[in-house]
Amino acid sequence: MPRLPRPAGAAAATLALGLVAAAPATAHEPLVTDARVLAHLGLAAGQTPENIALDLDGSADVTFAYARQIAHVTDDGRVRTRATLPAVARAATPLLHSAVVTGIARAHDGTLYVDYATGTSATGVWRLSPGDAPEQIAALPADGLPNGLALDERRGVLYVADSVRGTVWRVPQAGGTATAWAKGAALAPLPAAPARGLGANGVKVRRDSVWVSNTDRGTLLRIPVRPDGAAGPVETRAGGLTGIDDFAFPGHGRSVLAALNTGNRVVLVRADGTVTTVLTAQDGLSNPTSVAVRGRTVYVPSAASTTRRDPNLLLARLRHLIGR
Repeated sequence: MPRLPRPAGAAAATLALGLVAAAPATAHEPLVTDARVLAHLGLAAGQTPENIALDLDGSADVTFAYARQIAHVTDDGRVRTRATLPAVARAATPLLHSAVVTGIARAHDGTLYVDYATGTSATGVWRLSPGDAPEQIAALPADGLPNGLALDERRGVLYVADSVRGTVWRVPQAGGTATAWAKGAALAPLPAAPARGLGANGVKVRRDSVWVSNTDRGTLLRIPVRPDGAAGPVETRAGGLTGIDDFAFPGHGRSVLAALNTGNRVVLVRADGTVTTVLTAQDGLSNPTSVAVRGRTVYVPSAASTTRRDPNLLLARLRHLIGR
């Protein structure tokens, strides 16, 4: 997530294996087409979408950072609030100074998991089971900024990217004690200007590895998961991705669609190191924060954190299926 100014009136609130297309794209064929805004959101109401999880029916759940909400967006653009996380009397979240809901992940049974950053003991991973109120299932350090969140149901664990502490935390899916799974300079924010203080940001599980973006360093990282579950050495898979936030894998391979927040772009990172812009502000992006893909549909939330214009959820279409 970017360094977000508090919205007015808010409630207390690459790389890898490349692109394989059904038919080769030419220089004149866009890779992503038919962009449209599915839902325009309310900046004054704190509806600054930070992260997204998709349902099988094409609907989406998004976190509204400063409203402390989890919202559901139907495939025809209707928005309703699923839950609001409890207010914190004296929030002291590093960098942001307000309580914010950040990453989100969905289990196969519809259970949602979110990161809540408050600067208090409420900081950690929270669970929203269908029909229940949100509950905290794991505590994380109050002086950290839990940001991206990924679920590995096969191993029964969640991974949390802590942007301030430069750490990937591992949390049992059932709840319990968080452990520092990976840390180091590659995951940390830059120590001096022009750093914004945001290191590890987005996180995704891909087969036997965990991928992480580092906003300050503009990098995309891969961390192998060893047979015993421990983290292998951090590998830098792409660089030069200024303002990278969260990202997604748009196929069965390792090509990545990444949201470049400060540049108002979504880019495709290929195996040969080339980066192609596929969506821009002209398509409706306004500080994009994350990307999700189901089939050939691309979902991009925009928080309008610095543009201050039109937070939204944008949909687009992949022209070609992306394989290896």
